[in-house]
Amino acid sequence: MEIRHKAWLGLTEEEPLEPDLPICDGHHHLWDYPESLPEDKVPYYPRRLRHYVLEDFVKDAAQGHNITHTVCVESRAKYRTSGPKELRPVGETEFVEDIATRSASGQYGKTLVAAGIVGFADLTLGAAVAPVLEAHLAASPRFRGIRFDTTWDGSRDVPFVAKAPDIFSGKKFREGFTQLHRYNLSFDAWLYFHQIPGLAELARSFPETTIILDHIGAPLGVGPYTDKRDAVFQDWRRYTTELAACPNVVVKLGGMGMPERFGFPWQEMPRPPDSQRLAEDMAPYYLWCIEQFSPRRCLFESNFPVDKLSYSYTVLWNAFKRITQDFSPQERADLFRETARRVYRL
Repeated sequence: MEIRHKAWLGLTEEEPLEPDLPICDGHHHLWDYPESLPEDKVPYYPRRLRHYVLEDFVKDAAQGHNITHTVCVESRAKYRTSGPKELRPVGETEFVEDIATRSASGQYGKTLVAAGIVGFADLTLGAAVAPVLEAHLAASPRFRGIRFDTTWDGSRDVPFVAKAPDIFSGKKFREGFTQLHRYNLSFDAWLYFHQIPGLAELARSFPETTIILDHIGAPLGVGPYTDKRDAVFQDWRRYTTELAACPNVVVKLGGMGMPERFGFPWQEMPRPPDSQRLAEDMAPYYLWCIEQFSPRRCLFESNFPVDKLSYSYTVLWNAFKRITQDFSPQERADLFRETARRVYRL
């Protein structure tokens, strides 16, 4: 499947636009799952691509865009196999820290891969999550925050992880969330569009904690939402307007290449979309976020290798550049690099 997909991606090739524009890729993943590991023990996306390590990312990123830094976000990879269960996610931070150290040596090119690291800690542990956060920080000086997958939907035709839609209101979760500010850590929120009001309430309750909304809050386009894109878009706009009123929230522009969530047909096309097609499809969503949050509270992300299902790295960043071609130099600097560097303290 990987060989076939690689050949398909190669059917659409572009030269990078504005190759000198500095970029911080605000969200990508790195993982390495043994072929011997049973499929039910591997998260959804890595089942298709078991290995995506430093060399793989560098190969995707080194196609002409000026990627100066990246932020690596958790993907449940390389957990410790022994010791207390709550500390096992620290193994992923150790794995990524090793990659970041090798990248910083310069032997893999100019990009500082994983200059910032976002891991996982179970906030439902309440105050007992503190030792986990301390272990992450001890494992890497690049550790900047945690991501907690709270995706939930009432339909079995939509993939989700959480057991309930309102995890943010739980007493133990909030007790654990309080610890983030104590350790100067941010919170990456991965959820669906109809859960955004709950995130807004959380943001209002914890104004001192930086919250990053991943993948624009996922306005779904599959399952019961397949033929309701316009209605979902209107609901999503209303929810994000409410969220934008919270000054401690930043939004990541990206992630739309996940077909089983966003529902765009790019992966089913005879050849991958070019950057002009992507820009046309993505612009209504990204321009709305930029208008509501401002460039200082928005950042672009590749979400690779997950979004690699739908387009190449070079084409994606070309699309981002097309969408923002009429923006001022300062606005583009924020969107492409400075917001990410500021939020993740790179």
